[in-house]
Amino acid sequence: MFRGGVTGFRPKSIVSSTVSDSHTWNLIFMQLLLEEMGHEVVNIGACVPEELLADACLEHRPDLVVVSSVNGHGFNDALGLIRHLRAVPGLERIPLVVGGKLGVDGVRDVGFTRRLLNEGFDAVFAEHELGGFREFVSARGLRAVS
Repeated sequence: MFRGGVTGFRPKSIVSSTVSDSHTWNLIFMQLLLEEMGHEVVNIGACVPEELLADACLEHRPDLVVVSSVNGHGFNDALGLIRHLRAVPGLERIPLVVGGKLGVDGVRDVGFTRRLLNEGFDAVFAEHELGGFREFVSARGLRAVS
């Protein structure tokens, strides 16, 4: 799956929302950001059921899966999502990150982050943490190599 360090390597990422999030502007933004970093991006859109995301991961074999939420229900939706994906044979180790507005109170909840990491996400990013996201991607060698 992971192809980092290979000459001509272009990482593949899947961008998705959660099942209850109908917003798309965040997905387009994340797609453009990843493309700027040299990624091939498969944007599967808004209101994505867990099964659809699992099928897309199995079909495309991405180097990274980015789940973005802005409706404030990201934490609850992400719990079910990560449990489902980690139970699918072949997706136990796929790199998965989640970010955006994870709660409705508008403040970062450290408990949300800890729990999502414990459930299997590789990283959790609150709103406005694009620098941390870029660092995460770069630190894992998920950038284009010419």
